[in-house]
Amino acid sequence: MSDFILSCCSTADMSKEYFNKRDIHYICFHYQLDGVDYRDDLGESMDILDFYKKMQNGADTKTSQINADEFVDYFEPFLKDGKDILHLTLSSGISGVLNSAMIAKSMLEEQYPERKILIVDSLSASSGYGLLMDKLADLRDEGKSVDEVCAFAEENRGKLNHWFFSTDLTFFVKGGRISKTAGLFGGMLNICPLLEVNAEGKLIPRQKVRTKKKVYGEVIKKMEELAEGGADYADKCFISHSACLEDALEVASRIELTFPKLKGKVEIMNIGTTIGSHTGPGTVATFFWGKEREI
Repeated sequence: MSDFILSCCSTADMSKEYFNKRDIHYICFHYQLDGVDYRDDLGESMDILDFYKKMQNGADTKTSQINADEFVDYFEPFLKDGKDILHLTLSSGISGVLNSAMIAKSMLEEQYPERKILIVDSLSASSGYGLLMDKLADLRDEGKSVDEVCAFAEENRGKLNHWFFSTDLTFFVKGGRISKTAGLFGGMLNICPLLEVNAEGKLIPRQKVRTKKKVYGEVIKKMEELAEGGADYADKCFISHSACLEDALEVASRIELTFPKLKGKVEIMNIGTTIGSHTGPGTVATFFWGKEREI
């Protein structure tokens, strides 16, 4: 058994079962739906599909990050149990949660000077963040120390490629990512924007692709171009989606055909309520190890 715990935020968008299987601990973000407060708890307090149905029916959403006091309450039992902590946060390019975790670290180090509390900015989001955590769990299980696992995370987080597309521009307009006019014409022309999480951990539009069928192909092209080993890619691939399972399954099928050396089947997860509050339904995200991300 390792002498440290591996931890992240619920925005790594893996299922509770997957977190438990990999022995990865997590702390929950928060969101509001029509003014009612909920925890982003992997669908326990509200079914994920019900959440997206409410969004489609016009419900207002708002998210809030984890504060320093919550991190203190979350971290302290592990420290009392004699464990060191390696916690990766949601990308600082998307959220300010890193600052809250660092404040909690500073507070707790005074009380537990003999323990290590290591905080790393994942520069990742959704199940890409989850795929990074999965790799760190492998290293921990191989017997690597907390410092070795931390160093790997810092050195390799930029190699975790994130590619998102959306088949519904409604919430990109609502969130101000595209104008109402662009959204109107994009919808009429069946535009599916292709976005990437860049080297700074920010979500950046990269291409405007017309029709779902073509955007499926563009995702495969990006993976062929960027994945470690190209068509011989032999590591894991995760996909997350927001209430569009058929699209996710289609992309997964194409990936498995194109990359026969893939490590296992493509894992398909739900985009959780925090990330999903901003993307809305209709988003598919693909994650794999490859070339360093660019700005």
